[in-house]
Amino acid sequence: MKKALITGIRGQDGAYLAKLLLEKGYKVYGADRRSGDSSNWRLKELRIEKDVEIVYMDLLEQSNIMRVIKNIQPDEVYNLAAQSFVGASFEQPILTSEVDAIGVLRLLEAIREYAPEAKFYQASTSEMFGKVQEVPQTEKTPFYPRSPYGVAKLFGHWITVNYRESYNMFACSGILFNHESPLRGIE
Repeated sequence: MKKALITGIRGQDGAYLAKLLLEKGYKVYGADRRSGDSSNWRLKELRIEKDVEIVYMDLLEQSNIMRVIKNIQPDEVYNLAAQSFVGASFEQPILTSEVDAIGVLRLLEAIREYAPEAKFYQASTSEMFGKVQEVPQTEKTPFYPRSPYGVAKLFGHWITVNYRESYNMFACSGILFNHESPLRGIE
């Protein structure tokens, strides 16, 4: 049975991804830094709360991340966790960078060390394009982030490329634009 670790599992995308992977027969672990089930409403809504194993993992704590990756030995890691509020990134630029930039690096390093065959997916963002240079944006559109959030996510995007090319890891990014669902949170 394949094992997947999803950061940000309690968010809109994490919950839907968990449901899809469970339907495909995966063992799904949800990495979360919060304890308790007060934020499990999306998992409950999709009726998968009892099928997902939540493990404590904080993207600010390297030793914790290393331990989780070593213990689970995931086949796939999906990094959907982020400090994702653009406005808040101006109020908390250091925290935003620690989570959205260095947190990606910490995850990649843990995977390289303890699960080098695992596939890694980084959720990037259209905020990396920032001040739009062309419409529509493509993979060749230059990045021009205009917020600490966009800059931090751009680091996460490029460090993913760097680990793929430098360490021959399966590491990829998907650039997500705004998307809505009944599970979308309030910003």
